[in-house]
Amino acid sequence: MKLKLKIVAVSLLLTLLVACATSPTGRSQFMIVSEDQAIASSKTAYVQMLKPYADEGKLDNDPKLKARVHKITARLIAQAVIMRPETKDWEWSMKILDDPETVNAWAMAGGKMALYTGLVEQIEPSDDELAQVLGHEISHALAKHSAEKMSVAMATSLGVLAIGIASDNRGATMAGAAVAAKLAIDLPNSRTAETEADRIGIELAAKAGYDPRAAATLWEKMGKLSESRPPQFLSTHPAPENRQETLSRLAAEMMPYYTAKGERPSFDF
Repeated sequence: MKLKLKIVAVSLLLTLLVACATSPTGRSQFMIVSEDQAIASSKTAYVQMLKPYADEGKLDNDPKLKARVHKITARLIAQAVIMRPETKDWEWSMKILDDPETVNAWAMAGGKMALYTGLVEQIEPSDDELAQVLGHEISHALAKHSAEKMSVAMATSLGVLAIGIASDNRGATMAGAAVAAKLAIDLPNSRTAETEADRIGIELAAKAGYDPRAAATLWEKMGKLSESRPPQFLSTHPAPENRQETLSRLAAEMMPYYTAKGERPSFDF
């Protein structure tokens, strides 16, 4: 058993040393959980996270809000697929969670998304601003940030994983993967990941026909709300330095996409 455990530990260590991937911005990423593995684990975690809301009748309750969010999301996904064509095969999903106290939104690997009513009610975003929120979340999925955070979570639990693998306890290993998928939502993003999501998200929104200047006004609203009660969104989306200044500069760069003539495609999901 000791020999088997040592072999597993060495194998995991070697995996840590060689595991890497590249984000859409060209950044090298630490990755011991593949995107496919993250997507599979996220499917399970998504169902588990939505179930309490479904059981209490707090899922997709507002048809008008659902239609508004769906329209914006469909246009953003269309641009995401253009950026990463293989994502057309993702099982994209957007759910509205009836929770007026929670100002948050998130996206899992594979395009599993959720928006809390508290963000709409407390921030009161325009469509352009809401597109920045949703584009930002879609960008986390496009940039494999869920898999990246899962990799970090799994790496910090290598001892548990090694024991589970060495004892052939596959159930424990799979359960750990689902927990890691949920942690990828609950844990704060790195500031590097936030910068990437800002950059990709504002481009997606502009190409989808939403004013990129709304990114700065959105974060202004977030900042004002945090003065009285910090929204959960800011705890999991820490602000990179000079975020609003950077977004304003990016908005100027993205204006040609926003003002371009022609129809904006919509993805059927």
